[in-house]
Amino acid sequence: MSWPTLAERPYRSHAIRRPRQVRRRRQENSPMIDTPRIAQTDARLTAVIHLTVARAEIQRVMGPAIAEVLATIAAQGIAPTGPVFSHHLNMDPDTFDVEVGVPVASPVTRTGRVTPGELPAATVARTVYHGPYEGLGVAWGEFMAWIAAAGHEAAPDLWERYVTGPESGPDPASWCTELNRPLLC
Repeated sequence: MSWPTLAERPYRSHAIRRPRQVRRRRQENSPMIDTPRIAQTDARLTAVIHLTVARAEIQRVMGPAIAEVLATIAAQGIAPTGPVFSHHLNMDPDTFDVEVGVPVASPVTRTGRVTPGELPAATVARTVYHGPYEGLGVAWGEFMAWIAAAGHEAAPDLWERYVTGPESGPDPASWCTELNRPLLC
């Protein structure tokens, strides 16, 4: 994937507030997530591409879609105001119905597949997963178990913010993905 390097980002990943990391001992193959918390998000303007693809295809199409979003906003003189994200609109075991994009300070003009969008204002359960993207499924399972045990009911959508990833270094153990699951009141 050709995501912007840390030096090219208008924001800094170290400036993103992270909750205290869980300090319990885990098995070697278990994901590492921070202690989940409840947070209120504000609505954020975004530039996105909507994808509906088979689960097996997401890794092949996501990188080019992100590159297209970044190229489009750069051509319009708009800088991202945060990390790349994926907003999963519906959860289906076989198909991804997802918007991939970046938050922006001003609306993007529709160009090709890139459209203006918005991450919604919501009360969310939030955590940060540390590790390679292949471990996200297990991390989500652990996170969803926490949400259920805490007595919350999850909304049908969710989003991931890729705080640090391959562009920040080759060691997947240093990658951080923020997991957000809106909650029903």
